[in-house]
Amino acid sequence: MKKLVLALLLSSFCLSVSAATQQEKMKTCNADASTKALTGDDRKAFMKTCLSADSADSGLTAQQSKMKTCNADASSKALKGDDRKAFMKTCLSADSADSGLTAQQNKMKTCNADAKTRALNGDERKTFMKTCLSGK
Repeated sequence: MKKLVLALLLSSFCLSVSAATQQEKMKTCNADASTKALTGDDRKAFMKTCLSADSADSGLTAQQSKMKTCNADASSKALKGDDRKAFMKTCLSADSADSGLTAQQNKMKTCNADAKTRALNGDERKTFMKTCLSGK
């Protein structure tokens, strides 16, 4: 009887750990999809890929995962040369202090850093920020 109770307790613990991990993954994938401003079928496809990418990412360190995400974001924005370097620097230097920010706040921070790197001012900066924040 004791063995049965112990087995039930261990299995329920394993299920709760697995559920928490899945919830974190869902939260991360949702944030990434929102940052990329994906909607409709594009969002569905992204979420399917992101949520099923369990085994591919399991061996990566946190820094490697961050590098992978930043690279994907830079590629989706078609950044090259100095613009890509600046974006990657900003993206990779975003530390745990950013974890409390919403996706929109992170986007604003990234766009501001990109505008600063490009030394944009006035109407030129406004236009850039509008484009950057809308994800176009």
